[in-house]
Amino acid sequence: MAAERQTDYDRKGRVAERRHVQIAVKVRRPGETWFSSRITDVSVSGFRLQSFMKLTIGNDIWIMLPGFEGRRARVTWTHAHESGCAFERPLHPAILDHVVRLSLQAG
Repeated sequence: MAAERQTDYDRKGRVAERRHVQIAVKVRRPGETWFSSRITDVSVSGFRLQSFMKLTIGNDIWIMLPGFEGRRARVTWTHAHESGCAFERPLHPAILDHVVRLSLQAG
């Protein structure tokens, strides 16, 4: 699937450019082991996670983007097997570009 640019300034205060991707990641809750999941969009401030792990709004998780160490994020919303998460610290734009390129190569 090709990555698409989408800017959402009108959805619940989102101000960062969201990039649509399909990419495998590793995710874990604090104190637990890593497991495979995927993200379907990403921005410098957060991501949409598709996962069978039960997540609760306000919980912290760790996400490992391909080629990078794990980073902390907080669950901001959840619905069925999807969750929106905000990075504890924004991604550097070069990391975002790298993740989008990986998605393009995989698609």
